[in-house]
Amino acid sequence: MRRRHAVVAGAGIGGLTAALALHRRGWRVTVCERAPEPPTTGAGIGLAPNALRALDTIGVDAARAAGSAVPATMGVRRSDGRWLTRAETAYMAARYGMPPIAVPRPAFTAALAAALPPGALRYGATVTGVDDAAGRPTVRTAEGPDLPADLVVAADGIHSPLRRAYFPGHPGLHYIGETAWRTLVDAPDLAIPSMSETWGRGQRFGVTPLADGRYYLYATAVVPAGTRPADPRAELSRRFGSWHDPIPALLDRVGRFDPADVLQNDLYDLAAPLPRLHHGRIAWLGDAAHAMAPNLGQGGCQAIEDAVVLAHLLPAGDSGDTTGSGHGAESGDGAESGDAVPAALAAYTAARRGRTDTVRRRARRVGRLGALRNPIAATARDLAVRATPTRLALRGMDDLFNGFRLPGPTGLTPG
Repeated sequence: MRRRHAVVAGAGIGGLTAALALHRRGWRVTVCERAPEPPTTGAGIGLAPNALRALDTIGVDAARAAGSAVPATMGVRRSDGRWLTRAETAYMAARYGMPPIAVPRPAFTAALAAALPPGALRYGATVTGVDDAAGRPTVRTAEGPDLPADLVVAADGIHSPLRRAYFPGHPGLHYIGETAWRTLVDAPDLAIPSMSETWGRGQRFGVTPLADGRYYLYATAVVPAGTRPADPRAELSRRFGSWHDPIPALLDRVGRFDPADVLQNDLYDLAAPLPRLHHGRIAWLGDAAHAMAPNLGQGGCQAIEDAVVLAHLLPAGDSGDTTGSGHGAESGDGAESGDAVPAALAAYTAARRGRTDTVRRRARRVGRLGALRNPIAATARDLAVRATPTRLALRGMDDLFNGFRLPGPTGLTPG
């Protein structure tokens, strides 16, 4: 019995989760990552209950694998420190069955990578294209050798070359008008109990405690694309140094050892949904499939959902055919006789395209509220948020946090 082979382009959270989920379904997996080595610096990531539930279905305990922090409270503040909305994490855990957690992104990706079989992950391997003219795709890499595959998972990020190659008429990315800074700082002495996002006028600042005494910080500002201050630490201090405690104390530790530890990226989302999330034997997931603004904290979470659903819908990897070549005659829609992979990818599109595009559009709307610069509009926004009861605000998150379901065999989620 020939084992099916999946080649994953990209070793981010979505790509690694897909590789691990497929490996546990019996597939042989190869992950090609263009970076020369695993990341050692970076930021944190929040894992909401929907992502944790998806990881649990493939046997991944993110908190145990990467270390996590569960803050006592979560909420939104004004720049003077006044809370606009705040929820007890214990209440969220009771409502959703588990609390959201925050983990260091490098530690989480390292844990996923460590669960793969030896030799499955190849750093310094840049995917340059996929030749699928003969029905069975062959993945081309800049460094060689070519990799024949039964499935290609395009997890090659927000600027996905594979997305551009297979959807040349798509409008591509849309700049949402903000840039973002992200970093991790050591500050165990501050003992900050809350995960918070603070809203100003056209600027935001987030603080997320991690389990090891560090804090994941992020900040956004409405600026033209490509704006790059010479000194990121000075720029952050200029914009946010007068905001409420503990922001000034945290900023004092930003870039203390290496300014390069402060990451800056302009924020983009996909201008429109892709017409489908697959083509033949190629499936797109995560930012490559549905890049979204980070305002709901769902970018990585939706990539995890994608990966788990994709592996669930595909046939087991050890049920490949025994014809030698592995392929029979092609049918008109690209499916092959005796092979369930193309049909499974069509089911994947049916299961994931609607949910991910709904989240993408919602994240854009929330971002527009947080980025308001007009003082009258910003004041009205703050008053509206303060007037919304916490229970009602959380109810609005139910479709996100309770929305993960493994689809049935048709790709449609059972009722």
